[in-house]
Amino acid sequence: MKSATVLHSGLAALSLDAALAEPLLRYLGELEKWNRAYNLTAVRDPAEMVTRHLLDSLVLIRGGETRFTLPQTRLLDVGAGAGLPGIVLAIARPQLQVTVLDSNGKKARFMRHAARTLGLDNVEVVEGRAEDLEAEAPFPAVVSRAFASLADFLRLTEGALAADGQWLAMKGKLSHSETKDIPGNVKILDIHRLAVPGLAEARQLVVATRAS
Repeated sequence: MKSATVLHSGLAALSLDAALAEPLLRYLGELEKWNRAYNLTAVRDPAEMVTRHLLDSLVLIRGGETRFTLPQTRLLDVGAGAGLPGIVLAIARPQLQVTVLDSNGKKARFMRHAARTLGLDNVEVVEGRAEDLEAEAPFPAVVSRAFASLADFLRLTEGALAADGQWLAMKGKLSHSETKDIPGNVKILDIHRLAVPGLAEARQLVVATRAS
């Protein structure tokens, strides 16, 4: 099945604007080109990229049975890789200022290229490690997608999160031990099941905040 068909079907399933298909496919085209030279992702098939990358990121906006509201102002994506989910969210929500961070130079270069090519003025690319980030102001939300263990994600990004902010950890299978191993100053608010159109695999979103 062609990637455009898969994307249009997925956008409809998530109740998202069909007009998003054009910029998302442009982003996907750039990712495909760069991936041939720099191996940014192990997924090669364009239609599979739509499901496993684009729709898997967009599910944060419309998660099947879950209706989780992203912040309206600023978001930090840690370990963004090729811009997933950060750049995809920036395309879908132009009013959201997104900072994408990755320590891998080739991935950071691709994200800068993608932001320039797509005219994404709401994207800032930072090359570096999460624990070394020096932001002008803390973020109301910090998201990760397969970045690290839950405990490491929470610990490494604590300095980037606003006092009343929330961590958003996108996970596949989530073990009981992983949620029990979190720092003592963190409280898990909820664990949402995310339904990615066309993907018959477990996806969960752990929402956490600082314990009062």
